[in-house]
Amino acid sequence: MIERYSLEPMKSLWSEEEKLRRWLKVEIAAAEAMAEEGIIPAWAAQEIRKKADFSLKEVKERERVTKHDVAAFVDVVAERVGDAGKYLHFGLTSYDVVDTALSLAMKEALGIIIEEAREVAQRLREKALQHKYTPQMGRTHGVHAEPITFGLKLLVYLKEMERNLERLRRAREVISVGKLSGAVGTFSQLPPSVEEKTMEKLGLKPAPAATQVLQRDRHGEVLFALAITASTLEKIALEIRHLQRTEVREVQEPFSGGQKGSSAMPHKKNPVRSERICGLARLIRSYLSPALENNPLWHERDISHSSVERVIIPDSFLALYFILMETKDILTNLKVDTERMLRNLWSSGGVFLSQRVLLALVEKGWSRDSAYRRVQALAIKAFDQGRDFRDLVREELGEELANLDEIFSLEHYFRHIDKIFSRALLEENLPEN
Repeated sequence: MIERYSLEPMKSLWSEEEKLRRWLKVEIAAAEAMAEEGIIPAWAAQEIRKKADFSLKEVKERERVTKHDVAAFVDVVAERVGDAGKYLHFGLTSYDVVDTALSLAMKEALGIIIEEAREVAQRLREKALQHKYTPQMGRTHGVHAEPITFGLKLLVYLKEMERNLERLRRAREVISVGKLSGAVGTFSQLPPSVEEKTMEKLGLKPAPAATQVLQRDRHGEVLFALAITASTLEKIALEIRHLQRTEVREVQEPFSGGQKGSSAMPHKKNPVRSERICGLARLIRSYLSPALENNPLWHERDISHSSVERVIIPDSFLALYFILMETKDILTNLKVDTERMLRNLWSSGGVFLSQRVLLALVEKGWSRDSAYRRVQALAIKAFDQGRDFRDLVREELGEELANLDEIFSLEHYFRHIDKIFSRALLEENLPEN
């Protein structure tokens, strides 16, 4: 991921230095487990724990010779350890270390993502309650439909974020496994007990069965959870972009002092942060396809997944973390124009009341089709002539419908808002981790 979208602490977590530190952590835990099982001398494990280290520069220089990153890493660390170095990586294959360390990274990264996703959900909850009764025009196909409240719109996003949290927690559980089962998963050099003890030290579970690698359905599930979370953030950002259009102007994302919306037009206040969220969400989704293609490998393993994962896994986490942070700040400082929402609601002359008039006519004995066509004609006339729909209904149907004030009541549309909120928040799902 380019520097522009790489934020701490996610940036450091996916650095080359930290990747090798995780490899070292796996090697040390494995050595200690082997010593406990009597496979290598206890003194060797102690020396490995005490002296094992590396410099990234040395490993890179050695890799130019070995053309193999794990082999280069083991060579450099073994030299640092001295005599006990011969027991480093004892009985292990490269992906015993690489996959287990990758699981450690993804587990930690998901913890960071979950924390920020909870923060976004909390912001949505606060804004939804704040605007629980703020009238806003509901739109379908981009066209005025019937009134909603701005709080209800945000409540829908909140419930979706809660489902994302469930998916993210499930993904963290799925990826919290490692393996030390050797070249084809048969434990040909080390017994399962070494794997079990190593994973316990690392806070992982042993994979029940593996080949040379952990199966990539696990990684695919993680990237799916990241991708669908990104799609929710895009949904929120896309709505902000629509509502910030000049003709609508119901909300605006934060615009800081000194910020410039355009290099040419001083008047511009563009929703650039929301647009950035939408763009990066596309990138994250695009990584899901290769993640799924990584699952079917040749026999007990080939290396076609490796080069792909070096890009898509860190980038997916970095991009999602970035847009989570953007979304959190946008929601916190979102400018909401409630008066504009109300003006826009009535800007189409009240034609949104058409269904209320339609049903009132049906209750008076009209056939549904006759009532529909009559009300539709009045709505079109209101549109074409710039008339108020309510005035037209009074003029042409006033004798037929005596309760027009009740029919035209805006409160009718919001009479179940309390029930919706009570039901939704009763199911609220924001555990601590």
